Amino acid sequence: MIGQYEDDVPLFDEDDETRKQRSSKIKHPLASFFHLFFRASAILVYLLCEVVSGSFIAYMVTIILLLSCDFWTVKNITGRLMVGLRWWNQVDDDGRSHWVFEARKETGRKVPSSAESRIFWLGLIVCPILWVFFVFSTLFSLKIKWLAVVIMGLVLQWANLYGYVRCKVGGGTNLKNMATSYFGRQFFKQAMNKQEEL
Repeated sequence: MIGQYEDDVPLFDEDDETRKQRSSKIKHPLASFFHLFFRASAILVYLLCEVVSGSFIAYMVTIILLLSCDFWTVKNITGRLMVGLRWWNQVDDDGRSHWVFEARKETGRKVPSSAESRIFWLGLIVCPILWVFFVFSTLFSLKIKWLAVVIMGLVLQWANLYGYVRCKVGGGTNLKNMATSYFGRQFFKQAMNKQEEL
């Protein structure tokens, strides 16, 4: 089941009309704060736990709690408020699982601000990349006891990123087709700009 609207929230490439309609003011400062707070806190605790030396179990539980709070907050609150996207899984009467990806139609005052959109996508993209780096650094430094923690961080962060990218591009759209379409549009714009210069 896919819930998709014609006018969805800009991800990376916004057209000029959309940019003019959007305000740069942060409409939901508390949501913006917590969107970054839990994920940044989990990363900081992971980075500082070796320096502050303490109980491995206490740090592991703290990091997993922060990651869980981040997953829930981003999935259920900040995605909906900051960019008008949400995703979830529902089970029908036959026991089959269906993923639902929705993008709110931008109308009037419901247009997300460009500042919030940038905060949302920046936090959503940068943190999984950091957890990938942590997985490799844990493997190469042979700190195997931390492997479960960094894999948990990677899985929770990547799940939200994947869900929101699917919301943005449409639940039934193949991500490969989306990338091809994006690069095709960029190439066409560049060719048209060169043509106008001549």
